[in-house]
Amino acid sequence: MSLLDQFKLILEQDQLYTPQSPHAQPSHDDATLIRFLRARKFDAVKAHKQFAAAEAWRRENDVLNLYVSFDSDELESAKRFYPRWTGRRDKKGMPVYVFRLASLTGSRQKELNAVPEERRLPRIIALSEFMSRFTLPFCSALPHRPDSSPVLEVHTPTRTSSLPPSPPPITATTSIIDLGGVSLGTMWSLRRHLQQASELATAYYPETIHTIAIVNAPAFFPTIWNWIKAWFDEGTRNKVHILGADPGPTLLQLMGPDSLPQVYGGTLPFNFEDEPMLDDPAREFLGSDTLPRGPLVVVHGKVARPEESIEPQYVQNGNVEAN
Repeated sequence: MSLLDQFKLILEQDQLYTPQSPHAQPSHDDATLIRFLRARKFDAVKAHKQFAAAEAWRRENDVLNLYVSFDSDELESAKRFYPRWTGRRDKKGMPVYVFRLASLTGSRQKELNAVPEERRLPRIIALSEFMSRFTLPFCSALPHRPDSSPVLEVHTPTRTSSLPPSPPPITATTSIIDLGGVSLGTMWSLRRHLQQASELATAYYPETIHTIAIVNAPAFFPTIWNWIKAWFDEGTRNKVHILGADPGPTLLQLMGPDSLPQVYGGTLPFNFEDEPMLDDPAREFLGSDTLPRGPLVVVHGKVARPEESIEPQYVQNGNVEAN
C-alpha cells in the first residue's frame, strides 16, 4: 500500500475523507492530500493532524458557503491588496503572481485600513479559495510540462514511440514580491495585514507556494526578515529567494520573457494594478480574453461558478451559462 493510500485510510477512519464511489467523486483530490503530506515531510501522522485542523477550520468558517456567496465586487476589490495573478505561468506551468507593496501606500493604504476587521479574514479566505479552486486547477487544465520531464518509452510489437508523461497537476504558485520604494514605517504598518494572510496560507493551504522571489529589497530588509520569517514554517522559508539589483536573468530561468513583467526584465506589459493578461492557451480554454468577475471554480475541466446545487453553471465565452 502506498503512503498516499495509507493516508487516505487514516483520514477515512477519522471521517475526514470519503473515497470515490460509483455515484460520487472522492471528497478530496490526490493533489490536495499530497500537499498536506509534503508539508509534513511525508509523515502521515503529522499530516493527519494538520489536515484535521484545516477541515475543522473550514467548518468553523463555513468556507464553502462563504465562497459561494462572496460578493463579486468585494472580491475584485480585495485582489488589489494581495498578490495578484498576472495571467501568465512559469516554465513548469505554475501561475505567476506579483505583489508590489509600494502600491499599498497613500490612499490605497487608507482604503485598506478602512476595511472592518471582521471583513478581513473572509476576504483572505475568498482569495485563497479563488487561488486553490480556480487558478491552480485552471492552470492544470492548460498545456504544461517541465522542460526536464522524462520521456516515456512505449513499446509495441511493431514499433517503439516516445510519448510524454501526463503532466502533473499544478498545486503551487511562483510569486514575485517587489519591495521597491517601501519604507520601514510602511512595512511595520502593514505587518498585521501581511502576517494574517501568510499564516493562514501556511496552516490551511499548505504547499501552495513553489517559489517566492524578493526583488528590490531595501537595505533594512534583513531587519524585517527576522520577524517576517516567523510567519512561515521551515519549508516555506527555504522557498524564499532574495535577488540582487538585476533580477531579470534569475527570473528568466523560472519563466519565459513573455510571462515576466517588463519592470523585472521580461516583455510582459503588466503592472501590479492590472487585470490578468491571459496567454493564448488560457484565452482559448476560457473562450474569452478576460476572466469573469467574482468567485470561480474549475469543475470537470470547465470554468464554473461555485454552486450549492448539483447542476453547476459553466462559464463560456466569458459569460456564465447554465449547464
